[in-house]
Amino acid sequence: MPNQSTPVRWLKPIAVVALVFGLLTLFSGGNVLFGPDEARASAGQYVGFVVWFNFLAGGVYVLAAIGLWLGKSWAPRLAALIAIATAVVGLGFAFVVLRGSPFEMRTVGALTLRFAFWAAIALITTRRSAPA
Repeated sequence: MPNQSTPVRWLKPIAVVALVFGLLTLFSGGNVLFGPDEARASAGQYVGFVVWFNFLAGGVYVLAAIGLWLGKSWAPRLAALIAIATAVVGLGFAFVVLRGSPFEMRTVGALTLRFAFWAAIALITTRRSAPA
């Protein structure tokens, strides 16, 4: 019997928040990558591969949100994979910054937030679906 430490009733709200997070990520990343010059200028000293990762990850966020909404067993693993991939990109970002590349401090905060958000979802939903 699954451990019900996270009641099923919490999966839908978590999925909605994840969906909104994914859509906002797609919008913001897409705006920097494909939007007007003003959008790139307002992004400041962004690191290209981080913006591309975030944009592409936004689509995966939406997929994970759908999986969570539907209660799919793969959704917690996808959330964990998103967290791990974000941590790897964060390490790559740190390497680039330590080599002297200009960056925005808000990127540090954004990567930290994204990692914490998906790690929390992975932990919460995995606990719910793990055997007792």
